[in-house]
Amino acid sequence: MFVMRGASVIDTDQIAHALTTVDGAAMSAIRDQFGHDFIDVAGSMNREKMRAHVFGSPAARRRLESILHPLIFEQAARMAEQALGVYIIFVVPLLVESGTWKKQLSRVLVIDCPEVLQIARVMKRSAMTEQEVRTIMATQVSREIRLAAADDVIINDKNLAALEEKIEKLHGLYSRLAGS
Repeated sequence: MFVMRGASVIDTDQIAHALTTVDGAAMSAIRDQFGHDFIDVAGSMNREKMRAHVFGSPAARRRLESILHPLIFEQAARMAEQALGVYIIFVVPLLVESGTWKKQLSRVLVIDCPEVLQIARVMKRSAMTEQEVRTIMATQVSREIRLAAADDVIINDKNLAALEEKIEKLHGLYSRLAGS
C-alpha cells in the first residue's frame, strides 16, 4: 500500500530469502557453520530444519544471525542507494532485537495486532503449529517493548479498507518529512 503511493519498500525478509536460496551469498557460510544437513536437495537452506534448530538453541540462532545480518544490512544499504521512491520503508521484522537498525532510521512504524490474531496469521501463512509460533515469539522482544520503540503504530486488526485509511495518513506525514 505504501508502494502504490510512491514509497520504496526494502524488505529484509525477502533479502534473507535471496541470501539463502541456491547460490545465495550466505549459503557457503551456512554450509560451513551448520553442515550439509541444513541444505535441501535443491541447494537452498532447509528453512524448516533450520527454524527448528535455531529456535531451540540460542547459540545456533546467534551463529545464523552473525552470517545473515551483516549481509542483509549491506544489501539493504545498496538497495536504498538505488531507491527512487518519495521515501524508503525498510521492513525489518527483528528491528528492535537487532540493536543496529533503529539508529539508522528516521522513524519506526510498528504494524500491530492482538497476539491471538498474530498467531493465527502466522499459522496460516507459514503452516506452523501454535506451539511453533509461540516458541519463535518467545525469542523476540515483547509486544510492549516493540510498541515502545515505535514512533508510529498501525493497528491491523480489521479489513483492508481500514488499513488503507491509516496508511494514507502516514503516507502524508512521511511525504512531508521526506520533503523537508
